[in-house]
Amino acid sequence: MSTTAPTAPVAVVAVVGAAPGTTATPTPRAARKRAVRPDGTPRWAELAARATVWTTVPSGLWRLALGVGIPVGFSGELAAVFENNTPGWGTAYLVTLSGLAEFLAFLTLGLVRPWGEVVPSWIPLIGGRTVRPLAAIVPAAIGSAVLTYIGTSALFGGWADQLSDPEAPQGLAAVVMTLCYLPMIAWGPLVAAVTFAYARRTLGRRR
Repeated sequence: MSTTAPTAPVAVVAVVGAAPGTTATPTPRAARKRAVRPDGTPRWAELAARATVWTTVPSGLWRLALGVGIPVGFSGELAAVFENNTPGWGTAYLVTLSGLAEFLAFLTLGLVRPWGEVVPSWIPLIGGRTVRPLAAIVPAAIGSAVLTYIGTSALFGGWADQLSDPEAPQGLAAVVMTLCYLPMIAWGPLVAAVTFAYARRTLGRRR
């Protein structure tokens, strides 16, 4: 049996990976690099939503350390209060606070996921219903405004005032505490950006 070199069309297919007259299917990596997803969600909005989830993690870990009794730099009466109540009711409070913050941050993903437009079917009573855009936009916008105000206030004076307390963490402990809470300043602006993208996408479909 004789062998021959592939003809020109076959050679092109071998190199390009698609038959003439057809469109090559993009690889998953190429699809992820698209600026806009098929549902209209900008790539930057998805990245911002993911970043939002991480803004509350460092401070949450810091509070959990405090809740299990690890010294984080408090002194005087403040240190005595934490020592007497952690582990204890203080631990429950700090765990609940950290969990709530992370849950609220996680909800931002709903603005770039299908469950932010259609309620998941496994949720009782309302599963499968379409989410009205304003039902997501209004709470998210209010939340972003409140978070931005809190973050701005902390950045311009509030945090420095708290650390000026003699019983607050000092030195390296203060640096660690500050670095853990610093990402939360971006929480509000990130939610605002993702909310804008969600509003533009969902309200635009109703025009």
